[in-house]
Parts: sequence; structure tokens; C-alpha cells
Amino acid sequence: LPDVKLAASQLVDLPVFSVGHSNGALLQVMVASYFSEKLPKANAVVSFNNKSAAEAVPNFEQLGPLMSQFMPMLEGAPGYSMASSLSGDALKMLNDAAGTIIPDNIDPELLASMAQFADQLPFVMNEVRQGVSEFRPTPAENRQRFRTSYNVKHTLLVKFREDPIDETDILEETLKPRVQAIGGTLEKVQLSGNHLTPCAQDPRWQVGDQYTPVDAIAQGLKSASL
Repeated sequence: LPDVKLAASQLVDLPVFSVGHSNGALLQVMVASYFSEKLPKANAVVSFNNKSAAEAVPNFEQLGPLMSQFMPMLEGAPGYSMASSLSGDALKMLNDAAGTIIPDNIDPELLASMAQFADQLPFVMNEVRQGVSEFRPTPAENRQRFRTSYNVKHTLLVKFREDPIDETDILEETLKPRVQAIGGTLEKVQLSGNHLTPCAQDPRWQVGDQYTPVDAIAQGLKSASL
């Protein structure tokens, strides 16, 4: 952090706080339950969702047959076998080469995340084609693990009033005995909004001298997202 003149040695002992939304919130609670080291000081769990694949992904049961038809065409495409067999070093080399022609204002971490996503995509598609129809661990297995092994002492649960897929209340019931047992705190707040509210930016829509239908639509969309 050169702009604020802070050295790395000054940051080592600062507490780490974790924030996760939806599936990210699920991963956040899983990390706190399946691991016991290098955990955050506190978790802010937003719009938690631990549903099965069929409930979380619309028409998930149709993806398997679709992938069975699609994958042979993909595998027959020029360059697929070479791309799928690239080693980590080769991928890094290509990524470094791409970095020389990508604008400087693109976040390097975003590029790395996109590369990791592309690397995992063929494996995931093949799993679906072979009939994998449920997340692992299952929602029930996750709940049992949370109930007995959740290791972050201080947790804030956040839910929104218009969110039909939110499972924050179930998570609260699951975590409460465990958090009490480890001497922690568990709080829950409910805010106005829906499942996508945390993802929505706040556009600064400037109304002109005359209020037009376009202004009404823009403000309506903004209100709906919040």
C-alpha cells in the first residue's frame, strides 16, 4: 500500500473479515467448517443459499442430456485437445503473453480468475455429461458439518425481505448451538431488497429539466434492484 505508506509488516497482525453472498456465502461457511486454520476474525454471511443443484439451477436435470449432445461437437473442434491438455506452465505463458496486449486498467486478479474458470470448465461439463446431478457435499451433509464444526466465533447473517431462495433462517438455527459452544456471537439482520440487491450498483441517474418516461423507467429499475 504505497499510497498510504504502510509496509507489509504493519498489516500482518490486522484482523481479517470475510464477506460472502449467495453461493459465495455457502463457500464461506463451508471453509469455516471444513478448515480450522487461517480463518477470518468474523464472517458476514449475505443471502445464504444451500439448496440442491435441482433447486439452485433452473432445468439442471436437462443439462446432462444437453451436454451429451454438445460435448462430442466441442471435442471435435480444432484446437480443443491442445487447449484441454495445456500444462499449468503453458497456461501461465499464454496468460503472460495475453497480458502484454490487454489494457493496463484490467484487474490482474480478474484475469487470473477468468483463466481458472476456463481451466475448470471442461472438467465440469464432462461431470454433468456423465450424470452428476447433485452438489458434493450435499446440502444435508453441509448442515451437519456446520452444526458440529463451524469455527468462526463472530458471525453476522444478512437477509433481504424479498428473497424467496434465501436460507438464512435455517443457517441461524444450524449455527446457533455451535457458536454458543465456542463462546462466539451470532447476529441476524433483515434489510429491504432482494437476492440481487448486494450485486446492484447505485447508478447516478441525473434527471433533466423535464421529467420524461425514460427517467421514470430508469428510477423504477433502480428501485426494483434495491
